[in-house]
Amino acid sequence: MGFDVHGLRRLAADLRDVAAQAGPVVDLVVRKTAFDIERDAKILAPVDTGNLRTSISTDVAATNSTVSAEIGPTANYGLFLEVGTSRMAPRPYMGPALDRNTPAFDAAMAQIVDRFS
Repeated sequence: MGFDVHGLRRLAADLRDVAAQAGPVVDLVVRKTAFDIERDAKILAPVDTGNLRTSISTDVAATNSTVSAEIGPTANYGLFLEVGTSRMAPRPYMGPALDRNTPAFDAAMAQIVDRFS
């Protein structure tokens, strides 16, 4: 009993081709969305001295096969404002910034899937 792997090899090659074509577009979508989230977080961030707002930044890391973005404040009290404490109500800014940009990101990724599949 034999097993023909020719079809599997062709599928693997096709997937590599799609990844190579779609990769730059995915990278662009992730970067744009990350910087849009950063912009909105800065708009929504509570302001006293402005330190929190200016500490919000974006770090995008990309390899040949992945792209990721980390957006957030470097101010040590940013998390306390986002989620609150036992004595302070939350004043979220990162979550709402993400929520504002999720639909556009999802739509862009769906277009990429449709275009390259």
